[in-house]
Amino acid sequence: MTRPRIREEQPLPLVDRRYPAPVPPTPPPFRVLFVCWGNICRSPTAEAILRSCVDEAGLTGRIEVDSAGTSDEHAGSPPDRRAQAEAARRGLDLSDLRARRVTPDDWDRFDLLLVADPVVERRLLRQAPRGAPIEKVEHITAFVAADHPGGVPDEVPDPYYGGSDGFRDVYDILESACAGILDRAQSHLAAPSN
Repeated sequence: MTRPRIREEQPLPLVDRRYPAPVPPTPPPFRVLFVCWGNICRSPTAEAILRSCVDEAGLTGRIEVDSAGTSDEHAGSPPDRRAQAEAARRGLDLSDLRARRVTPDDWDRFDLLLVADPVVERRLLRQAPRGAPIEKVEHITAFVAADHPGGVPDEVPDPYYGGSDGFRDVYDILESACAGILDRAQSHLAAPSN
């Protein structure tokens, strides 16, 4: 009969309580850039809506949102008064936002560049620096819920030359899209590599 082997207990490692345990590095935030023509109607509205969604989800600092235009004709201007009025009617304030043009640095800084329509997409891609990661460009409407009233639109229409109804419709489209965009951002943040 063999005798059972007695395992030697391994000593527990000593913890020096004078020094805190190392904190794993915080992963970078997921960054979204909304792009339209002049950055005074569609993209600043989308920026404000998604920021509100991010705040409500408790993800401030984990998801960053900005907007820009492919044109600099309105650079430094606040959003269109009609966009501000529609946003205010729904509880959002756009008054602090200022129009800017997309920069070459935006291609590296942002994880997702979301365009309002095909014309904006073409202009953005023409302005892209050599070797820019064009796979980051997607249409905002790709994130609109399938049950959106009237179906999923092909583009976010430019309401600039129309009346207040156009701004209401644009807000509805962007609100639906932002829910899907938030889902994408949350999935990215939950991925093991992040």
